[in-house]
Amino acid sequence: MEPAESAGELYVSYKPLLFSLAYRMLGSVMDAEDIVQEAFLYVNETKLDHVQNMKSYLCKLVTNRCIDRLRSASKQREVYVGPWLPEPLVAERDSESEPSLRYLQKESISTAYLLLLQQLSWTERAVFLLREVLQYEYDEIAEIVGKSSTNCRQIFHRAKRAVSGLPDPRDERQTVIPAGRREAHLSTEQIGDLIERFVQALTAGNLAQLMDVLSADAVLYSDGGGKVTAAVRPIQTAERIARFLEGIMHKLAGSLSIRFADVNGQTGLVSYTDGRISSVISFQTRHNRITGIYLVLNPDKLKHVL
Repeated sequence: MEPAESAGELYVSYKPLLFSLAYRMLGSVMDAEDIVQEAFLYVNETKLDHVQNMKSYLCKLVTNRCIDRLRSASKQREVYVGPWLPEPLVAERDSESEPSLRYLQKESISTAYLLLLQQLSWTERAVFLLREVLQYEYDEIAEIVGKSSTNCRQIFHRAKRAVSGLPDPRDERQTVIPAGRREAHLSTEQIGDLIERFVQALTAGNLAQLMDVLSADAVLYSDGGGKVTAAVRPIQTAERIARFLEGIMHKLAGSLSIRFADVNGQTGLVSYTDGRISSVISFQTRHNRITGIYLVLNPDKLKHVL
């Protein structure tokens, strides 16, 4: 095969897998896309006759680049203003047009799931994802991360314990919850209905109805990154969240519009102020109530969203 043809076939075959890995590692759509492109450019420009397992080789390239990116960004994360949330992955509701999005939705990448992964070290995250999500054997993982198979097994079990409440990401029926808590599963339709009721209450300014869809112990996280006004601490309890959201709606009356979208594989919202995108909202649910609201306001994290 010609190199260009080979690179093209590799791109089609492995881009969804590599993007899935990079996005989970980094929590950034744009960085994940950049790293995957860099990996394929490298493969296209390098003689790789010695490579016997191209899939493992590409995963190794992407994993190492992700760890390098995380190292370089670690200082920025330490001084980040307010809660840090992953960059949202947004598609039209029930979109099937983009292969990488179908792959990610199939595997479940909710905001809560990605936040739980942040508890892990970079190496633990790589080993955990390669084993738990991508179903690699320990020998393959060892080759990718540069450690022994036995060591990778130990790292995986340590990471598994660290996120012990993490559901199986291959099970589309599951909604990710914090460690130690059990989930009464909602179907995709039930979650969509719950979010629609949330929007109806919010736009109508109906505080009682809004609190009815929120769990009493709900938490709202808003990520402005110091670039726009946002709550620098999580807002806890349904009453405080309802009043916080009521204040936003009152302030933006007449200029705010909301559309439904698929956000990280689940029903979410994209809001616009005077026609310009202002936020992406995702949710966590339990027992037919909203338990977590993740509000991404940082404009740097919204550049890829239409």
